[in-house]
Amino acid sequence: MAFDISKMRNIGISAHIDSGKTTTSERILFYCNKIHAIHEVRGKDGVGAVMDNMELERERGITIQSAATQVQWKDYTINLIDTPGHVDFTVEVERSLRVLDGAIMILCAVAGVQSQSITVDRQLKRYHVPRVAFVNKCDRQGANPLRVRMQLREKLGLNAYMMELPIGLEDKLEGVVDLVAMKAIYFDGPNGEDLRIAEIPEALKSDAEKYREELLDAASMFDDSLMEEIMENGYEGVSEEKLIAAIRKGTISEQFVGVFCGSAHVNKGIQPLLDAVARYLPAPNEVENVALDLDNNEKEVKLESLDNKPCVALAFKLDDGQYGQLTYTRVYQGKIKKGEELFNTRTKKKFKVGRLVRMNSAQMEDISEGCAGDIVALFGVDCASGDTFVNGGVNYSMASMYVPEPVISLSIKPKDKNSEMQMSKALNRFVKEDPTFRVYTDPESGETIIKGMGELHLEVYVERMKREYNCEVVTGAPQVAYRESITTQGDFNYTHKKQSGGSGQYGRVAGFMEPISEKDYEFVDAIKGGAIPNEFIPSCDKGFQKAMKEGSLIGAPIVGVKMTINDGQSHPVDSNDNAFQIAAIGAFREGYLKAKPVILEPVMKVQMTAPTEFQGNLFGLINQRRGVIVDSTDENNTSTVNAEVPLSEMFGFSTILRSSTQGKGEFTMEFEKYGKVPNAIADELIAKHKAEKEAGKK
Repeated sequence: MAFDISKMRNIGISAHIDSGKTTTSERILFYCNKIHAIHEVRGKDGVGAVMDNMELERERGITIQSAATQVQWKDYTINLIDTPGHVDFTVEVERSLRVLDGAIMILCAVAGVQSQSITVDRQLKRYHVPRVAFVNKCDRQGANPLRVRMQLREKLGLNAYMMELPIGLEDKLEGVVDLVAMKAIYFDGPNGEDLRIAEIPEALKSDAEKYREELLDAASMFDDSLMEEIMENGYEGVSEEKLIAAIRKGTISEQFVGVFCGSAHVNKGIQPLLDAVARYLPAPNEVENVALDLDNNEKEVKLESLDNKPCVALAFKLDDGQYGQLTYTRVYQGKIKKGEELFNTRTKKKFKVGRLVRMNSAQMEDISEGCAGDIVALFGVDCASGDTFVNGGVNYSMASMYVPEPVISLSIKPKDKNSEMQMSKALNRFVKEDPTFRVYTDPESGETIIKGMGELHLEVYVERMKREYNCEVVTGAPQVAYRESITTQGDFNYTHKKQSGGSGQYGRVAGFMEPISEKDYEFVDAIKGGAIPNEFIPSCDKGFQKAMKEGSLIGAPIVGVKMTINDGQSHPVDSNDNAFQIAAIGAFREGYLKAKPVILEPVMKVQMTAPTEFQGNLFGLINQRRGVIVDSTDENNTSTVNAEVPLSEMFGFSTILRSSTQGKGEFTMEFEKYGKVPNAIADELIAKHKAEKEAGKK
């Protein structure tokens, strides 16, 4: 049977932590006959969710790595990727979105749009991923899908419309009203697997008509013939097919978001959501994907989802498991066949496709080929995340994904000799798998330093070393990634002169530095009359950039500086590249001290939720940590506080929050910006840096 690409969907499930992503994935697997029993995320049966196949994920009840699986729904093939909601694992979300064609955005019916829903929305928009929204947990006390729909409009600016209405809410949730077919759907059977279609209950008829009219008005903006039909026959006489086609058009163009509702936990609303994926989200050949032609000045080339074209595929995730390295790959064009040769355009090396598999979470199934639009996994390929594989003589690269800079570091050392070798193996693997996890050796102390996106991120890697590599490590106190910057203009006029037998070194560099906010560094050449010869201008630029690697206050990298050179002097014999680089370093240091340097620290966006009775405690915790409260809301006896707090004040915060809220408080945090450190703390940091330097000299 020929493979029909129009019946394929590559979708992801993304949302704020604890919105029920993994629970929803589990139900999808069940209704698509992929699994025969439903397991919960924190399963009392000790099994845990299928998509959380790491022991750590099951214990903590969170998703750490994105998992991939393929299911059949009716005559559609769906590649499903369950992504983490926790912001420390944001790169897992980024790499998944990079290869998806559509997404289900899950929101909690009680909490609505939360801080990480905003982050997820930003990521979906960055990669132009069309989405449908699913308001989950409609069975919980305080559930209100209509309020969540308003938040999607107000907080995220989405053109969101109800596609379904709940029949009953909280513990009275019975089913949903389908506003397209104007029918009620009930979910019978022990696991909601038997769909019963019935007439809309009398009490909901007027609401259903009101929201259907809203939906028709919104959909008609994408289809003129639908608009004409409404004008001629009124809202009653609209054909279902026409309405579905208009909503699909609006969804794929990212100008419309259909809102579905239900509760995965009590098995209500998942099958209509799968129908929505098939109906409204795009097939691989309906999404525009471009590659960069490396043989033609990186000119953009539009890829076609056709099997008879040269193969172009992207390795978007690496997983070093018990059978060796597994490379998750999205095929954009052409086919990947077992036994064929592919070319890695980054390493410029050819390799043979040995074993080709399709992943169903941790289970795998051997296949002989992967078609255009498919997501498959290759075994034993030496590559990095983000590499492009091609054949057929093309030399393309897929644009790489956005990787945020790590903001926290930790020193680690093995407990004993046996752990030393294992630690190095583990770190090599983790660095390959996760671009936001970095490892380096501190040149002064000789310690091994790991850097990541947050405390939980590093904690998980330390825990994985212990479990997967039997490697015990001792961790030092977490360190914050400080930066230095300037606050005013500083002039410089520096001469580097060195004379010692034979040719000497000479270079004079003059100009000024000033603060900029939109980028880390800018170089302006304002030299007139050849005061510095053209060939030495890049040397000045290089020297400035070298000087910015280490500030004079606490040795942190310098950011937000615009360097302008407008005068200088050279010597016909003694001037060279090196002389001007040294002169630029000296000039930078001279100007830096005049430009009133300051220390900057990472400031985190923190969202805390707890029962309203603890709101005062939440405010107190923020104020004790030099935090600024941005806003706070009270809904359904739950208080949500958004604040900006320096990262250095947030270590060990989860324990403190729990003890202040009788274990009922939760928080999430993500990097927001760099902010100025108060003078008293800056003085402490400078004194500490000075003491460390002195100790290092002894």
